[in-house]
Amino acid sequence: MPEVQIEIGGRVFEVACQEGEQHFLRAAAQMLDEQARVLVGQAGRVPEARMLLMSGLMLADKTAGLEDQLRDAEAKIAARDKEIQALHEAPKAQPEKVEVPTIPEEVTQTLAEMTARAESLADLVEEKAAG
Repeated sequence: MPEVQIEIGGRVFEVACQEGEQHFLRAAAQMLDEQARVLVGQAGRVPEARMLLMSGLMLADKTAGLEDQLRDAEAKIAARDKEIQALHEAPKAQPEKVEVPTIPEEVTQTLAEMTARAESLADLVEEKAAG
């Protein structure tokens, strides 16, 4: 079982761990050391047991806050997943039917005749005005 030397709050400790776990132990010790340094910076020299206890509690407080945030995020994700599932299961919307009115053929012919008469009258007025 390997022995790892870690430093927490300016104090060195020898800790045993499982083979291959050294990296995780060092990472955990670094987090604890960061809290201990804050404590030592604020209070000065602190007894070892108190420093470790307070550092552990500060770290546990941060962890509890992160766990609360994680639960909230997981709840939001679960709600979004349900919403997405409901949208996937919802019946597909039918295309909206739009009716376009058509102009009856008789009206189209009448308008064409009126246009032709108006053009004929315009030509006649132009001839009389020129002559």
